Amino acid sequence: MPYSPANNSVTVRRPFPLSHGTTTLAFIFQGGVIAAADTRASAGGLVACPAVHKITPIHSHLVVTSSGSGADCMLWERILAREIRLYQLRHRRCLSISGTAKLLSFMLHPFKGTELCVALTLCGWDKEAGPKLIYVCSDGARLQGDVFSVGSGSPYAYGVLDGGLRWSLSKEEAVSLAREAVFRATHRDAYSGNSVDLFHITAQGWSQRKREDLREEYYRDMKRREKTVEERRRASEGSG
Repeated sequence: MPYSPANNSVTVRRPFPLSHGTTTLAFIFQGGVIAAADTRASAGGLVACPAVHKITPIHSHLVVTSSGSGADCMLWERILAREIRLYQLRHRRCLSISGTAKLLSFMLHPFKGTELCVALTLCGWDKEAGPKLIYVCSDGARLQGDVFSVGSGSPYAYGVLDGGLRWSLSKEEAVSLAREAVFRATHRDAYSGNSVDLFHITAQGWSQRKREDLREEYYRDMKRREKTVEERRRASEGSG
């Protein structure tokens, strides 16, 4: 049976508000699905951990990006992975991405109105339907789309994605766009940062790129900017 809250459970409130943030994104293109996220876990004004995993594989063709409370997200990812594995054993086939999203939504809905804070984006590939992106949050909401960015850094990530996302992107272009979106978000959002994790999901399953330190990207970007400014200065002096 899916996990549900006990009838006699008592909600224990935190003695003080604890803000948190993140940057996760995912989009569909002609080469499959790209999912990317930063690796900073924040607790108020503190960096609780610089190297968390915000993208979690559920099975060979499905990963989820997580936003919200770290403990809540980790628990529900484990519950979801368990339920999907039990479905596989019982029916000898994998539950579809849409079915997985519906199951997760039904399990989360009883917690609506509590302090549970979970926002998961399911990024996967169905044998029949192809690439799928479905967003599910802790109030039971379920949304399907071609691009999602979730977290405090999402407005900055959307700014990059809106300008560069096209269906016809190559794999290299899609990876570069996702890295750029996470990098720009971490540069402007104090709650996001450190490194970027990136997954590519196709009909053959998911593959993970090596984790990249965003500090190195920041210094490379500074050098590119300085070089551009210097070239423009020389060009203006030459024309004058």
